[in-house]
Amino acid sequence: MSKGRNVRVAFYTLGCKLNQAETESLAGQFNEAGFQLVSPSDVADIYVANTCTVTHIADRKSRHWLRLARRRNPKALVVATGCYAQRVPQELTPIADLVLDNGSKEQLLEIVKGIYRRPQNPRRGAPRGLPQIGKRQAPPLSAYPLVIASEAKQSHIHNSITRVRSLIKIQDGCHSPCTYCIVPKVRSHEYSLPASQIVEGIGRRVAAGYREVILTGTKIGCYKNDGVGLRELVERVLHDTSVERLRLSSLQPQEVSAEFLALWQDKRLCRHLHLAVQSGSDAVLQRMRRRYSLGDYQEAVSLIKEAIPGVAITTDVMVGFPGESDDQFEHSYRFCQQAGFANIHVFPFSPRPGTEAARMPHQVRDGAKKERTQRMLELSRNCRHSFCDQFLGQTMWVLWEKETNPGSGIYSGLTDNYIRVFAQSKKPLTNKIAPVKLVGFHEQGMRGELVN
Repeated sequence: MSKGRNVRVAFYTLGCKLNQAETESLAGQFNEAGFQLVSPSDVADIYVANTCTVTHIADRKSRHWLRLARRRNPKALVVATGCYAQRVPQELTPIADLVLDNGSKEQLLEIVKGIYRRPQNPRRGAPRGLPQIGKRQAPPLSAYPLVIASEAKQSHIHNSITRVRSLIKIQDGCHSPCTYCIVPKVRSHEYSLPASQIVEGIGRRVAAGYREVILTGTKIGCYKNDGVGLRELVERVLHDTSVERLRLSSLQPQEVSAEFLALWQDKRLCRHLHLAVQSGSDAVLQRMRRRYSLGDYQEAVSLIKEAIPGVAITTDVMVGFPGESDDQFEHSYRFCQQAGFANIHVFPFSPRPGTEAARMPHQVRDGAKKERTQRMLELSRNCRHSFCDQFLGQTMWVLWEKETNPGSGIYSGLTDNYIRVFAQSKKPLTNKIAPVKLVGFHEQGMRGELVN
């Protein structure tokens, strides 16, 4: 690398919104330190994979990307962090130079700086307690100068990042594991961030130009810090910041109440709630150790729809859980048909090592899981179409994210109730909130016409 050129760093994220929020935070730290952020598909000097391990497919995708990164630049520093790195780091050490668990993730910038400052093999000189780099010797810092960009250069860097929607971590960890879930084993420390820190962080995002903020965590409904719960936190955010849109990530039915839903009288709160059901069979829910019944779930859905007209309720459904009979799957299918979901995230059961469900008898055969998954995915497509259909002809406000293809003049964005909209515009729309009339259907959402 020629002298004076920024170190190029590429981040790749798998999994949940919490992982996305943590990657966003890391990317911001590297950007402020003078690194050049590039796309995960570009040639970079440092590749960072923030991994997921919730299914075996997520594991496979993590390994695949790390190998791709190595092929793109054999001399690059390849880093694996996140939940897969937490669960079985030994599986990643053959393909990554540095493997960081979740507890060390926030130290990544300082660790990387330390690696590049050591002319000798970092394995001999690494600080005690920090994860070790692999066998290859990293070049000294002099070979990769960290150029602190001038004000003009920093402006260019910021403009290269679309500042539309930001994810803010408010909580982490889970102490009440479901029988199938690996997350409590890789995010075992449950804690909530101080409300003042969250409000301050949102204020910085708004000042940087972000129009929407998503509050995320492992279980945000469990947020509690110094007597402040989730409802009080949302109230403070709405009162103390000028954020134009505020969206919440996943909740559980027992966390929904009329008092909490009254907050949606403030129109800045997006009319979208993700409420994972996992199964439409009480017997399966009990084996999963979910902490609600179908009756509880239906009551929560009714409360939400009554309090928030036009709300989008999205959900997760797991098919093929151990012991799920054909009749129990049909119960799930019919329940989802009748619930009026705006979207259903469908995934087949994936046994995770060390979880109770992995050891349960009556594992469902792969063929049956595949058939059930396809049926549920088709239902998901029908649900999305039915939800969108009720807004056909209406004018709605859209936060426009980006031009779908450079020079196409077709922009994509989201309504507050999570409808993906595509519209033609001669003027740039990125990061603007503008009204559009919904005039037809698109394979990924709806087509719209801008309203002057």
